[in-house]
Amino acid sequence: MTLSVTPMDAVELGRVRILPDAGIGALRTERGNLPLDRLDVQASISGLVARTTVTTEFVNAFDTALEATYVFPLPDRAAVTGLTMTADGRSVEAELQERAAARETYDRAIEAGQRASIAEEERPDVFTMRVGNILPGERVTVKLALVGPLPWEDGAATFRFPLVVAPRYVPGTPLPGPAVGSGQASDTDAVPDASRITPPVLLPGFPNPLRLTVGVDIDPAGLPLGEIRSSLHTVTTEGRHVTIAPGERADRDFILRLPYAGDGSGAVCVPDETADEPEGTFQLVLLPPDDTTTATRPKDVVLLLDRSGSMGGWKMVAARRAAARVVDTLTSEDRFAVLTFDHQIDRPEELGQGLSDASDRHRFRAVEHLARANARGGTELLAPLRDGLSLLADSGKRDRVLVLVTDGQVGNEDQILAEITPLIGSTRVHTVGIDRAVNAGFLGRLAALGAGRCELVESEDRLDEAMEQIHRRIGAPVLTDVTVTGTGFTVEAVPPQTVFPGVPLVVFGRYAGTPGSALSVRGRTRDDQDFAREVPVRTTAESAVTAQWARARLRELEDRYATGQRDLEPRIVATSLRFGVLCRFTAFVAVDSRVVNEGGETRRVTQPVESPSGWEPMQDVSAPAFLVAGSASPMPPPAGAPAPGFAPVRAAAARSGPKPFAAVPSGMMAAGGPRSKMAAPTSSVLTVADLKAIVEIEAKRLREAEGRPVFERRDLLADLGSRLGALLEGMSGDELKGLRDLVERIEAGGDFEQQWALARDTLAQFAPPPERKAFWKR
Repeated sequence: MTLSVTPMDAVELGRVRILPDAGIGALRTERGNLPLDRLDVQASISGLVARTTVTTEFVNAFDTALEATYVFPLPDRAAVTGLTMTADGRSVEAELQERAAARETYDRAIEAGQRASIAEEERPDVFTMRVGNILPGERVTVKLALVGPLPWEDGAATFRFPLVVAPRYVPGTPLPGPAVGSGQASDTDAVPDASRITPPVLLPGFPNPLRLTVGVDIDPAGLPLGEIRSSLHTVTTEGRHVTIAPGERADRDFILRLPYAGDGSGAVCVPDETADEPEGTFQLVLLPPDDTTTATRPKDVVLLLDRSGSMGGWKMVAARRAAARVVDTLTSEDRFAVLTFDHQIDRPEELGQGLSDASDRHRFRAVEHLARANARGGTELLAPLRDGLSLLADSGKRDRVLVLVTDGQVGNEDQILAEITPLIGSTRVHTVGIDRAVNAGFLGRLAALGAGRCELVESEDRLDEAMEQIHRRIGAPVLTDVTVTGTGFTVEAVPPQTVFPGVPLVVFGRYAGTPGSALSVRGRTRDDQDFAREVPVRTTAESAVTAQWARARLRELEDRYATGQRDLEPRIVATSLRFGVLCRFTAFVAVDSRVVNEGGETRRVTQPVESPSGWEPMQDVSAPAFLVAGSASPMPPPAGAPAPGFAPVRAAAARSGPKPFAAVPSGMMAAGGPRSKMAAPTSSVLTVADLKAIVEIEAKRLREAEGRPVFERRDLLADLGSRLGALLEGMSGDELKGLRDLVERIEAGGDFEQQWALARDTLAQFAPPPERKAFWKR
């Protein structure tokens, strides 16, 4: 991670937007309220390996020192390997430490007034970066170095770089006490770190908040390369250098498909540089044999279709088509069940609760049911997975297949993996991820756990191509029980692998001794014949192989930890530290020894992210949201009320149409600090009753913050003034005078304790606790 800090000159200051209306929850300032100014992704692809540098530039537009928090995605298979901090001409190499120790190092540095930065992993593809003690007017550049593999399937490699963390459904009961992060969701018993994976979301109509640049240099490494394709961005190609068009927004994945021809099979061994005894890492790539067998065994298939609110718009259309195509592939010898789910589970009429024969009539009824599926409630994913796997438990000798069609936008990934792992058994689990900002990390983990495949669909144009691949892989795999051994040297035991049509076998592992001449691959074909192949080995010093193995091993250990093997934590930490690859139990931290901010007092700001491209707002804006902004968890709707919807929570200031500068609902506080649990009502007019319900929640926030440090309460009070100012805009009435006076007093400054007492008394007078009335019961 590189931090380049230079003061802004007059020209740079002139480029910073002036935001006259900061919007709900935004921290107002005459120079703007979003610290992240630029995001740059530069990748260098060599064959099937991508080395990427991610650069972020932060601007401190406040008049006090700033601590900026940014929750961002990275490719789930990529290994974060290098971080450097440079400040005012001084460079500090970041150190990879155990996570608790790294946080303590960072916090001590910030309190002492030193510049510091920390990067932590929350999920395989979600990370948090904090940079503290950025002085007023300074520009900070943060760089991360990572390396990762390019999946190669059906003759094409794919470079996918996510650019936004999409809102995730968070089930469970909110936990007491302060939040562990700065996001807009409450921590719950099902997702204890929900506040660390739910960054605030910009409202529709907000101007492009940052300058996004993406560039990719491509070296096919001897493989013939066809026409490069980008499905979601407009790109410019000069030779083998690809860039996106200026002005693009960071609201969807960046995807390049590279059609490689030829046979990329091979094996390499990379000796460790510092090992006392000869040992190292190997990588094997083997194309599957041609599948000439047409006969397939009878199978039982359970299809799960996500119909939650986040699947609205083109995603629901694509998901219905994908699910119907799966049903159409079944034969009369198969049995199946179809479950559509959101906060409840529905089944086709006439097909009952169990598995049905895949007759023409039954398949027609299933497709008819799928065609009626519309996006609506919350993504309660655990129950349908449990039901689907239970249906397959008594399939006997028939092939067992579960197909999940979803965007995967849930926060309780660990809970899901822990509960379904004992149920999977011999069931193959295939996942079909449909989204422009898909939760690829979770869907890949789920498919790997079930020895299946994960297919990602980012557009309707890509659906037919993806469904052809899915069709080929739902049937029996080409090879099963695949093992790898060394010829002339010892390699660690690799769990038996499954190989599907068009998908190369890729295996990473460790070896001991001097590398031998070949790796031996053994397995069983679809028609139950022996398969054997000798793959020659070459020795290389390619460090990327070791980093990729370490990342894959850490993912495997973390998944086992999530399923209940808690004794693995020391092993995970040791592997991470030994090979210098970030994991969920370690963190990169860099500290400059100089003191630049005496006293260490900072303003804390969390960078809001874009609403993902293709996500639609709730169709019925007059319906209650049944969604608490602080938790994103469903509230029980009144009897007879419409089903809940899902959408990034919107501010009341945007009711009459998008305003030029509307920001997110609260959540702009630092880790451990208070944040709002407010949700703006979704009706077209904000009533006094709505406002009272919101003010009551705000009053509770103040009461809960009593006794906190002054700097935290000062930020909370400024945040409150900004929200109330936006809520009162367009409203009239003498009963609102007290709130208007409060906003003016907060904006005018003065004695903080007097302002705090005034805010507490004014809110309590406007919405006394005994008159509590939830706004969704209007």
